[in-house]
Amino acid sequence: MAARPPFPPFDEETARIKVQAAEDAWNTRDPEKVSLAYTEDSVWRNRDRFVTGRAEIVEFLTQKWKRELDYALRKELWAFHENRIAVRFQYECRDADGQWYRSYGNELWEFTSEGLMARREASINDLKISESERRIFGKRPDEEHGVPFPLQ
Repeated sequence: MAARPPFPPFDEETARIKVQAAEDAWNTRDPEKVSLAYTEDSVWRNRDRFVTGRAEIVEFLTQKWKRELDYALRKELWAFHENRIAVRFQYECRDADGQWYRSYGNELWEFTSEGLMARREASINDLKISESERRIFGKRPDEEHGVPFPLQ
């Protein structure tokens, strides 16, 4: 397994780097690429689903991005301590019928000494929005890295 810097224990700068790297990876919507940030036996709770291991992560994300079209994500560092990071996030997507959603959530992450995520717990709530209410469009511009995202 390839190491993924930065490595724990995290300070504010390295935690922010880790969060931005995760946001950037998820915005590629490439399940294989995203899965490389996790250990081979990583465990997830995502809403009401439990996922274990990279193969299941790839399958989960493949199915997710088939349903969640035009997915675009923003993550923000909430807290960190030693090998753990907490983030809050928002993403927007539409379904096959054209209904747009904004999803709000919190994640708890735990990392190995090699910088790979061994555990991810995500709580997520969805809100129907109109296309005119959208505010997340693709990858975050570099000049907006680290800028807090508004709640509403």
